Amino acid sequence: MPLFAAMHGVEHQTFGPVEIDVAAVGDARIKRAIYPPGMRWSVDLQPLAGTETCNHAHVGFLAHGALHFEFPDGCVVELQAPAVVDIAPGHDAWVAGDEPAVLIEVDYLADTVARLGVAGDHQH
Repeated sequence: MPLFAAMHGVEHQTFGPVEIDVAAVGDARIKRAIYPPGMRWSVDLQPLAGTETCNHAHVGFLAHGALHFEFPDGCVVELQAPAVVDIAPGHDAWVAGDEPAVLIEVDYLADTVARLGVAGDHQH
């Protein structure tokens, strides 16, 4: 059996090396993203996104592995599962260690910041 079983009844997407399962729940989406070891947003996903930094807010739960987020001011947020995730847009990110990172998120596409009332930019 694979480390993370396929989910049935959801939309499966790939974005570069990231495997994403998405389910609509009301107006929101619940996502499971599996980031492979060694993945870094600025290397693996920036060319696909076409933006200087990741412009998505990430709100959810880190279920497995470790993720690090870095903002343009040099601030680094290091998360190790299990951890609550509340990351503002405008960051680079990478998987730390040799395990995949599994992030369970709730989002509203471009309305995530407003709908969840989270920070729209990095604050200390």
